[in-house]
Amino acid sequence: MKYFELTCTAYIKKEIGFKESFEIISKYISFSMAQNSELKRLHYQQGIYKHYTFGSFYPVEKEKIYKKGNTYQFTLRSPNKSFITILSQTLRENINNPYLLIVETSQKTIKQFFISELYSVTPVVATVERGIFWTLERDGDIIKLQRLLHDNLEKKYNDFYKEKLKPQQNFIQLLEIKNQKPQTIWTSKNGKSFRFFGNKFRIVPQEDEISQKLAFLALSCGLGEKNSFGGGFLLGKGLRL
Repeated sequence: MKYFELTCTAYIKKEIGFKESFEIISKYISFSMAQNSELKRLHYQQGIYKHYTFGSFYPVEKEKIYKKGNTYQFTLRSPNKSFITILSQTLRENINNPYLLIVETSQKTIKQFFISELYSVTPVVATVERGIFWTLERDGDIIKLQRLLHDNLEKKYNDFYKEKLKPQQNFIQLLEIKNQKPQTIWTSKNGKSFRFFGNKFRIVPQEDEISQKLAFLALSCGLGEKNSFGGGFLLGKGLRL
């Protein structure tokens, strides 16, 4: 297994608040996808996994305002090499966006490595039922949460690799919730704002082969749902050969 990572350097044309940053990056990526015939189909199809994940701008400003005239970076990942290669070009061609301009992209390949810990950088979103997201206050069932996260990753794996796994256990050995209150990702559609509720986690994966594949896939295309909106972007700790 491998994933492909694109580091994007963005020049900020107009001040961006942290709250708006997920939506602005998400829509920048979506617009860039729509400019290519191969990626356009993926962008407009509903109800399928898009198999990519991204983080917000860094470094993070203390005032939580990304300042006009400054440059910041964000990271985009996917198990789909063609997707990343095409985006490395189309992102830089999106020159008329009012908020930012991608001035440089750098691509690298990451081979599967043994993962000892996963850390969520952006909120991980899990839907309990239609329109209701898992939170400690509303639900509190950690076993249910682990099942939701595992099942979602297994479906992503089956969808991308066209191979059904036969796990003997949940890929999560230990899950630690790092936030006291639910975290949010804001976005809008047709002029109406709405938000997704999620959580920040530290996860210790199981050591067996299938669990490690799912943990690596979580790094590759995001943990949980709403990855194309900025949800579930992770960092991993482990042994790289």
